[in-house]
Amino acid sequence: MGTVRRVLAAGAVLAVSALLSGCVSTVSGTAVRGHGAGRLDVPPLEASQLDDVLLSIGEVNGIMGSTTMQVTAELEEMTDHSDLVSDPACLGAIYGAEEPVYAGSGWTDMRDQVAREPDEDNAHWVEQTAVLYPSADEAQQFFEESKVAWEDCGDSTVVVTSSGDDYLWSLDALRAEDTLITQVTTQEDAEGWACQHALSVVSNLTAEAWACGYTIGEEAAEIAAGMVDNASR
Repeated sequence: MGTVRRVLAAGAVLAVSALLSGCVSTVSGTAVRGHGAGRLDVPPLEASQLDDVLLSIGEVNGIMGSTTMQVTAELEEMTDHSDLVSDPACLGAIYGAEEPVYAGSGWTDMRDQVAREPDEDNAHWVEQTAVLYPSADEAQQFFEESKVAWEDCGDSTVVVTSSGDDYLWSLDALRAEDTLITQVTTQEDAEGWACQHALSVVSNLTAEAWACGYTIGEEAAEIAAGMVDNASR
């Protein structure tokens, strides 16, 4: 976790912060190509398959352009950081695997994993979250509700408080296609440290990913697409 440039909560979540208005802007999502068109013929997954949905650490290293990232946290339950965010309506756009965000969605099982380089001044950080629902309709409903929430928080600055300090993060506009949404958040005054956030859906599963670094492109979208591919096998 470490520095003013990035606030990454151990235990599987991205901590972002700001001093400003919170999430008030509503923007129109634009299409993004190249990742994750969900497959309609995938049979329902079971809890025993969730571990196999997550990408291996070797695959994560390859996507992030690293060789030394290690798994640093694994969870099978949601967390709650809603008291740290200036606007709770933006919690799902700022954090992954949050109980208040998934509450009421009907989710039954989840796996969450965080990876980074072992040194304190790590160059990359990744979180991947696979969440299971009783039906494909419920997974799709969570995806659609997340699309609206992320869109409403786009083009705004969000405050997250960590260890008594406030950190400013700006959220870009939502980019969306049928089964994939992505959004980039950039920490202010942090030498370009930014994160891409991605969420995809396939069958009765949602695949969520964060990919953070100093030069971020479509890494989270690639991770989410890889999780969808694993779920489709």
